[in-house]
Amino acid sequence: MRTRIRNAGIGLAFLIIAALGAMTYIRIAPTDPADWNASPALYAWDHGGAWDQVIPMTGGASLRLSDTQGAPADLLARLDTIAMATPRTIRVAGSPADGRITWETRSLIWGFPDYTTAEVRPDGLYIHARLRFGLEDFGVNAARLENWFSQL
Repeated sequence: MRTRIRNAGIGLAFLIIAALGAMTYIRIAPTDPADWNASPALYAWDHGGAWDQVIPMTGGASLRLSDTQGAPADLLARLDTIAMATPRTIRVAGSPADGRITWETRSLIWGFPDYTTAEVRPDGLYIHARLRFGLEDFGVNAARLENWFSQL
């Protein structure tokens, strides 16, 4: 019985150490802006995705703002202000003057990073939010885009 309890304790200690190690890696893994500040591909839009509507997808979400919402460059500047006011969000690369910005937003407890890139194009502002680790974001990126869109 004593050996069984000791083994369970060792197993639990190993799981705690592994979880803390994973949490540490997720928080300190380096970010190369060149990897994330890429032009949003067409994603859902090349399949008839709607304008001015958040499109959830596996591991992320997309939003394409038409010029009826405003001039794309002005939308990007306003979106930057909104993004930078979002808790745990930093600008990874770009600026409104560059016409493309990528932000990193981290989850509260684990610190999982999600990346959102917005780019000015002649026909509107294209935005793509996606996770870095894992396969599923459980709708977090779509919810963030909905929130930002509602503030524009």
